[in-house]
Amino acid sequence: MSGIKITFEEMQYIARFEDITNAKVLDCIVESDRVINVIQQGEMGLAIGKGGENIARAKKAIDKPIELVEYSDDPAVFIKNIFGSVITVKNVVFKEINDKKVAEVEVAAKDKGLAIGKNGKNIAKVKLLAQRHHNIDDVILK
Repeated sequence: MSGIKITFEEMQYIARFEDITNAKVLDCIVESDRVINVIQQGEMGLAIGKGGENIARAKKAIDKPIELVEYSDDPAVFIKNIFGSVITVKNVVFKEINDKKVAEVEVAAKDKGLAIGKNGKNIAKVKLLAQRHHNIDDVILK
């Protein structure tokens, strides 16, 4: 995780989010249509707030949708956290394929489309965060 580079824009988003929620942000990715924040393990409740009030205030302040992912030192748990509670992750297996660290993720058949997302947006987020935080070269859905 130490190799993550945060831009000045991302630092501004982190500071604003932390001021509003008091939750520690470990990583921030700013995209044209969303902001993805990786939250310190154990602080997801603080980030969301009672009845969702903290996340709602943060979304209003930055005028963009915010996606939250709770960090975990365990790469399998972290990958499950990236997919979120809506997608049922049955199993995560790590393999070495052609000298690359690959995570094979088994999701419920009904959730496969959602796991991929429109134009591959969700699986791209999973791959990006898995690489940034756990040096996982690829994530394959099973």
